[in-house]
Amino acid sequence: MEHSIKQVTAAMIAYDAGDPMRIQHFLKVHAFARLIGVEEGLDEHTQSVLEAAALVHDIGIHPAEAKYGSSAGKYQEELGPAEAEKLLTGLGWPEADIRRISFLVGHHHTYTAIDGPDYQILVEADFLVNLYEDGLPPEAQRHAYETIFQTESGKKLCRELYPAVCE
Repeated sequence: MEHSIKQVTAAMIAYDAGDPMRIQHFLKVHAFARLIGVEEGLDEHTQSVLEAAALVHDIGIHPAEAKYGSSAGKYQEELGPAEAEKLLTGLGWPEADIRRISFLVGHHHTYTAIDGPDYQILVEADFLVNLYEDGLPPEAQRHAYETIFQTESGKKLCRELYPAVCE
């Protein structure tokens, strides 16, 4: 598992070369996803898929900006899966894993019908980072805590990062 995650990390850094904000974002999301997944006791395979998805979750941003002049979530979800498939295929990932990771990339801004722990944890990890990076007001932080976070580990991290609003 670790070797493949290292490859995905290196490939994503190369993919987003010259864009330190995006690179730092996906590295932070990966760190939180990894931590939550381990704390929640994911099996090794699900953990690997989760970590790869966390690394590539925003791979659609640059294509969305080029095509639409926007990095809006809906455009990331539209254009990201094909980019993720290309990158992961080039790294030799199994087809079934690529399908799942592409699904997660194509839905990481969709918070209804979350269908597995990898999806739930990816969303929580992205929120933990976005709450800070986007400077969301306390009421938005509280709403996210109350409506998005489902895992005990994710809730705990949210309370520790944002104690004034995540109670």
